[in-house]
Amino acid sequence: MKTNRMCAFLGNMHNYEGLAPLTDHRPVATLPFDSKYRLIDFNLSSIANSNIHSVFMVFNYDESRSVFDHLGGGTQWNLDGINNRFFIHLFEREAEKMKDHNGYYDAVIDYLEKAKSKYMVYFSSKVLCNIDLKTLLNIHLLHEDHSDLTVVYKKMPKEDIYDTDLVLNFNEDGKVASKTSGKDVADGEIANLCIDIYIVKVERLLAALRQSQKEGVWTHVDSCLRSMIDENTTAYEYTGYLSNIFDVKSYYKANMDMLTPAKFNSLMYANQKIYTKVHNEFPTYYSDSAVVNNAQFGTGCEVEGEVVHSILGRTVVVKQGAKIEDSLVHSSCVIGEGAKIQYAILDKNCKVADHVSIIGTPENPVVVSKASNVTEDIIGG
Repeated sequence: MKTNRMCAFLGNMHNYEGLAPLTDHRPVATLPFDSKYRLIDFNLSSIANSNIHSVFMVFNYDESRSVFDHLGGGTQWNLDGINNRFFIHLFEREAEKMKDHNGYYDAVIDYLEKAKSKYMVYFSSKVLCNIDLKTLLNIHLLHEDHSDLTVVYKKMPKEDIYDTDLVLNFNEDGKVASKTSGKDVADGEIANLCIDIYIVKVERLLAALRQSQKEGVWTHVDSCLRSMIDENTTAYEYTGYLSNIFDVKSYYKANMDMLTPAKFNSLMYANQKIYTKVHNEFPTYYSDSAVVNNAQFGTGCEVEGEVVHSILGRTVVVKQGAKIEDSLVHSSCVIGEGAKIQYAILDKNCKVADHVSIIGTPENPVVVSKASNVTEDIIGG
């Protein structure tokens, strides 16, 4: 892709109560995924693989620590070169409450003007996929004579659609006939979920943002793009693996999907590589007593117990006699001797005492908050 032809915008300002406590101190974008990744890695990898050199990211001020820790200088996604750059805008929730949005608008408009790109690609933070932006741009260019906006959608069942998601309805000619809310999708229905990935002509977006600023009408960039969808909008159906992550159940399911080879390969080895922050650690150690079946591990783990159908992050310790089954255990957790973990999500740096049980259900996995010291049984579901 020609340098500066397209810039990128990553929106990360929305909060989803159903993901608590996992997102109490981090945005959805930096949630751990599949033992060594963060969700943001997939958007940034699509950007890097498409030779896009300028990226603008928005995060809530009180959720920014994990962002800076993970991104660093942007080396892994080729954002630290002479011609490459990325910008992070920290949005203060108090400013939204006071209806003081000029800082947000000014920052976005200033970025778009200085990027000097003809097109912008927008990503939401909660959709996990591995999309080829070069193909998407080519689709946009084919229809550019009558459309300044291309929207990506995927056919999804009701249970994978959030209430505030946008659903597209098409007429017989394949044009957008109407837009509805996710809450209006009937049980058992397959709907056309707008996954909030767009390509838009920068000139048109700038005009819309300036008009909103002039009228004093506050809107996020994704809301602005949603409002621009009409019968002339180009709609592109994404057919690869995709997960819409808006609560603990959907987050758990997306991770567990990676233990199914077909789904893992569809996401990780579609057509392009996924990049992430690199940690120089020793390989995972399995003792003679270790029993492992259909599991994934980050680097630096020490396994003496049993791990079945689970995903463990970096430097997790599983002591002798412990059993982890159908669970996610994030980095630097210690699972004591004889402990039992099933249908659970343990956030980073948790310690589980010897012979303690943490047991949830497939529909309601137990979530243990970051840095918890668990000394008594937790039976949920």
